[in-house]
Amino acid sequence: MGWLGIDDTDHLGGGCTTKSAHDLIQRLPPYVRVQGLRLVRLWPFAPGRTRGNAAVAMELHCDDVPALLTHLNREWEEHLQPLKGALSSSHHSDRHQHPADPGMVWFDSPPSPSFYLDAVRSLVDLGSVPTATRAWGGEGRIGATAAVAWPSKNATYEAIAWRSNGATGPRMVDASALNCVDQMKGTFLSRDPRNGSSLVAPRGPSPVLFGVRATTSEVAGHAATVIAEGLDTEPLEDWRCFETNQASGDHLDGSVVAQVMSVEVHPKRKHARLMTDAGPMVAYAESGDVNRLARWLKAGDAIESRGLTDRTGTLHIEQLRLQSARPRGKSRPPCPQCGRRMKSMGQQQGLRCPACKHRSPKGWVDVASVPPFTGWVEPPANARRHLAKPLEWSNMTQ
Repeated sequence: MGWLGIDDTDHLGGGCTTKSAHDLIQRLPPYVRVQGLRLVRLWPFAPGRTRGNAAVAMELHCDDVPALLTHLNREWEEHLQPLKGALSSSHHSDRHQHPADPGMVWFDSPPSPSFYLDAVRSLVDLGSVPTATRAWGGEGRIGATAAVAWPSKNATYEAIAWRSNGATGPRMVDASALNCVDQMKGTFLSRDPRNGSSLVAPRGPSPVLFGVRATTSEVAGHAATVIAEGLDTEPLEDWRCFETNQASGDHLDGSVVAQVMSVEVHPKRKHARLMTDAGPMVAYAESGDVNRLARWLKAGDAIESRGLTDRTGTLHIEQLRLQSARPRGKSRPPCPQCGRRMKSMGQQQGLRCPACKHRSPKGWVDVASVPPFTGWVEPPANARRHLAKPLEWSNMTQ
């Protein structure tokens, strides 16, 4: 028995680590039994990432481990190593693209979960990777090892289906089947609740037809079957259910309480950049309510935020709430006797009610701030990270 991890077999122009793992499983000798197939998302800012920055791992059982390792070595040489160097340019990002650098690891016993936490929350390098029983390849060994190290706490599940015969072009997923899946108890993020658009099919070049997420493997598998059997769903090669760290919130380590010092809003794109006493933060326009609240903020407001800090030291806000706000203006107070608005009697002469003539030495009073939201806010479904834990799953809705 042992644990196998694989990563970095894809690039923006195609390929998918889940498909590489599926093909590897299909070619395993009959004496090998597969358990614990998992898909593990890692630090979203890793410079060598492609799309979702995920690695795959699995537990393999057999009585002849040396024979299995011989088979895996051949698998590496014939199918995985040739993927090294694949590279495609991005049409939606100016981020420097890195060529695929596959990695595969075998552990007789899994490494410490602390390495997984390091890899999901920060940038790690090959020098910090725990030593595997057997290892192949390059940078992909980082993610492969982290996937093996994941302790599978707070797990969700995703059933992933792959297109048949190298199909390209628009993906065909039956709309009525997707509607049925979206209403199933236990599925999540199947459709965007704002406009009903699909969230199960990737948009870029990939062998994946769809991936349906659920809180149990049984629900994920049933949902995949419903979509696969939909009248308008295109033929698929196969599908498998992966245990995942998606929606776990593992990438976040607590919240940051800060005082806003300044707010800069991009004149066209509406991104909000905050300078706070805890460092710079950003809320992109795509983050919806998070961006709306961030743009409302003023210097002196106190906030609590949750998010990841990129390599420049900027925190990318994923969840945000207002703790306290500075007054947004001043006004004359109402008369305490009759309720009419008081009027000034002149400079430094106080106020007088025009109706009952009640006088007050006080001048203008602060106008209470009315924020657009009073509790935690998060991005819309189509703009959340794979790792983001929905607010409704936690105690952060108040």
